[in-house]
Formats: sequence, C-alpha cells, structure tokens
Amino acid sequence: MRTPSGLRQDAALTLVFGAVLLAGAATGAWGESPVPPRPPSADGARGPADLTPRQAEQYAVAGGDPWAAYYSPEEYRDFTQGRYPGVGLTVGRAQDGGTAVSRVQPAGPAEQAGIAAGDLLLSVDGVPTDRLPVTEVVARLRGRAGGGGRAGSTVTLGVRHQGGPVRELVLHRRLLAAQEVAVEHPRPGVVRVAVRGFTDGVAEQVRAAVQGARGVVLDLRGNSGGLVEEAVGTASVFLDGGPVAWYDSRGERRELTAARGGDTATPLVVLVDGGTMSAAELLAGALQDRCRAVLVGARTFGKGTVQQPSRLADGSVLEVTVGRYHTPAGRTPDGTGLTPDVPLPVGGTPQDALALADTVLSGLGRG
Repeated sequence: MRTPSGLRQDAALTLVFGAVLLAGAATGAWGESPVPPRPPSADGARGPADLTPRQAEQYAVAGGDPWAAYYSPEEYRDFTQGRYPGVGLTVGRAQDGGTAVSRVQPAGPAEQAGIAAGDLLLSVDGVPTDRLPVTEVVARLRGRAGGGGRAGSTVTLGVRHQGGPVRELVLHRRLLAAQEVAVEHPRPGVVRVAVRGFTDGVAEQVRAAVQGARGVVLDLRGNSGGLVEEAVGTASVFLDGGPVAWYDSRGERRELTAARGGDTATPLVVLVDGGTMSAAELLAGALQDRCRAVLVGARTFGKGTVQQPSRLADGSVLEVTVGRYHTPAGRTPDGTGLTPDVPLPVGGTPQDALALADTVLSGLGRG
C-alpha cells in the first residue's frame, strides 16, 4: 500500500477494508484464539516489526482491533495488485433479507458451476447466510473466516435459482484477478464508471474512462476501499487541488491533498450504498464536502479508521489501526457513515438507484 508524504516506505498508510476486499475479501479473522503478545511500548522498544510472523498474527487480533490484519508476503502482493483467492462471486442483501448473488466473474469457479446473478446463496460450508452479515458471508467465501482461504482450497455452497431446488456445490478457490473498474455508456455523452476497489492503477483507469464525457456517474456501491493513494488519485480526477481528507498520526495532523488540474466542470453523481466503505467513503466524503458531486443512494458503511502497515523481517505485513480520518469539513464517517444528498427510497432496487442517479445527473446537466 502506498505511502503518503512523510511516512516511511516500509510502513505505508492505507485504509483497509477490514471485513471485505473486492466487494468482500475479509481480513482480520482467524479461527484460533490468540495469545496476546507484549504490546509495543511507548518508546518503541518493541513494535510490530520485531515480531515473528506467528506473533504478528496473534498481535493482529489482540486488543480488540477489529480492522487489524496480517498478510503473508504473497497475500500482501496480491492485495495491492488486485488479486484474491475466491470463487468469483459478489453478493448482497436481497429484499427478503436473504443473500443474493449480484455478480459472477466470467470464467470463475462460480460461473463454471452454473451459479448466476440473481441466485440465492443459502449457506457457506453449512452455515446459513441469513444469520450472517454480508461481510461475514464474503469472509467465508474467501475462507479467511476459517483461516483456509488459499487457492486450491474448497468451499461448499447451498444455492437456489429463482424458485428451483437447493443445490449443494463444492467449489475450488482460485487466484482471481480483480475487475476493479467497469465502464458503461448508458446514453450519448454520459459515462458510468463502477469502481469496486482501490488497487494499483485504478485512478488512472478512472481518468481515462471519463475523458470527454459530458456527465459522469461514479458508482462506488459495494466498494470496500483499498489503497488510499488510489482513492486520492481518483479524487484528483475531479478536483483542482485542495484537501481530500486528514488524519492524526501520533498526535500529528497529516493532510491528504488532491493534485492540481482535475476536471471541476463536468456534472458528477456518486452512487453509494451500505457496502461503500473505508477509502471509498473517504473519496465520496471529499467530493460531497467540496460540493463537487451529488451523492445518491443509501447511507454508507461507516468505516473511517486508518491502518498503518509494518513490514516484518520475512516480508509479511501487519496492519493495526492508528486513528480516524476526517473529510475536508471535519466529519468522520466512522460508525455513522455518510448520508447521501438524494436518498434512494426504501425498497429501491439497484436498477432504481441507477435510474435515480441518471435523473439527478440530467438535472445537473441542465443546470
């Protein structure tokens, strides 16, 4: 993860997903009960960089830090480059309270097993999904909740297709490439850019996608965060310098600032929902506070904490929470989320949200 100015390269700052990566890759959940190691002292006599990998994994879940995470060197590399072990499913909460498949990655294990968007996901490894938050469902799909989420490991899914019988499928996880940016042109001059996570190169993909557009819908629904540098870079596409966010690190205020020269004129709508979290909330909050965009949709997740990674001697990485970030207006979404300017009516579907965003964008264009 990338380093803002003033931080050492081997302890870069990021806003991590906590419970999800790529619309749900979980971090910070292990099956064993940890034995807390000796915490780092105030004078730095012992810190995360001094721990063995085993101690680091225990450290990451000790002390009640729900967003702490331990990555092997391979996991950390895959995380920053947008690769993850999984079955290629994106899930969300259905209107009846169940868990529905919202997207299936082409040629992934789930698609090859016959799972399609709109199917109900009833269980993961025998655990009913209706009793779990969506983030926990995703954690179990990834295998992180049980500590076994590696390529080649298996997961058993209970799936039902629109009124059909329940099927029990055994899928093998594979190392999949994240498809973080998707671009559509719903009508002439308008571009919808869906960003599902912030990994290396996302900001430049967004910049290229919106070139020449007369209206932009930036879809951050289900975006669970990622690299702060990429979120700030995406903000820079739509801002001409100025603040994006700030945070306190060991009593020192640090500013995250947009680059100069961004497009400040093209009408912009940002779509958000309860799966918009972390670095995605940082971006949405900045564009809202700077009056650059209209936020449409539902209240965001409410994860506004900052994790600082430290690289251990063997190349693995330990992340622990070091503070909270604030939007340019001084708000922190942590625990509360961001309230959209134009809320989606209760019971509205994802397609309703798209239609509402297009209506708002049309009004901005006339303005």
